[in-house]
Amino acid sequence: MIPLHDYRPSRTFPVVTVALIILNLLVFLFEGYLGTQGTVLNNGQPWHERGYPPPGLNPTSYRTHLLSRGSPWLYPLSREDYFIIQYGLIPVEFLSGTDLPPTIPFPIWITLFTSMFLHGGLLHVLGNMLYLWIFGDNVEDAMGHIKFLIFYLACGVAAAFTQMAITPHSAVPQIGASGAIAGVLAAYFMLFPYARVLTLIPIFFFIRLIAIPAVFFLGFWFIFQVISGAGALGSESGVAWFAHIGGFVAGGMLVFLFRRRGVPVVLWESIRRRW
Repeated sequence: MIPLHDYRPSRTFPVVTVALIILNLLVFLFEGYLGTQGTVLNNGQPWHERGYPPPGLNPTSYRTHLLSRGSPWLYPLSREDYFIIQYGLIPVEFLSGTDLPPTIPFPIWITLFTSMFLHGGLLHVLGNMLYLWIFGDNVEDAMGHIKFLIFYLACGVAAAFTQMAITPHSAVPQIGASGAIAGVLAAYFMLFPYARVLTLIPIFFFIRLIAIPAVFFLGFWFIFQVISGAGALGSESGVAWFAHIGGFVAGGMLVFLFRRRGVPVVLWESIRRRW
């Protein structure tokens, strides 16, 4: 299911939502530029000493390098991958408090935030920005600009810690705005559950456009993340499913704290009245 737009206009211009989208797209364009700038050598020895294949190498390439070069040794990375490994959130680095090559000129905890603005491909960034554009404006309207920004970053941090709790020994960079955006989806789910979302649904060779209440669209989205995350346990998945889950749960709880005074949490009020 692909959301196209919702039917709930915001009362104010979503300054922060638009700024986040522009910043994410600019960083992605910079990544693409770096991808045209050749390669750079990275030192894999510190990773080898800790028993991890250096980021950017799969286990087969890692073993080949060890047999042919020994340790210490250097290996090539594209400048784009070098940048992503620098500023992506790598659990084994973050949790040990050790910044391994390629290092950054900031404390390692900064990667909690820089990783939110990196993406691994065009579909990755466009998909995230589509969801942020559709659901972010109303949530920003319900919280105010500054509180929405803090909420967005807090959900991203909660998402990162959730994924690290599942894969604490991973040397694969966690990147993307998905965890933070999952928090935005949860806030929309709680605040505007009955708002309709125009959704593109492919059914075999046919495409249907259906207006679905947000409570069903976003509820299905969350259940899909949980099922996918459970299926990926014990494997090195390319998707941080538990970051999505952690961000969504954080957003659903933090919305009570960050909403403007007088803005009702509609789903909670509906459940409370029923019971």
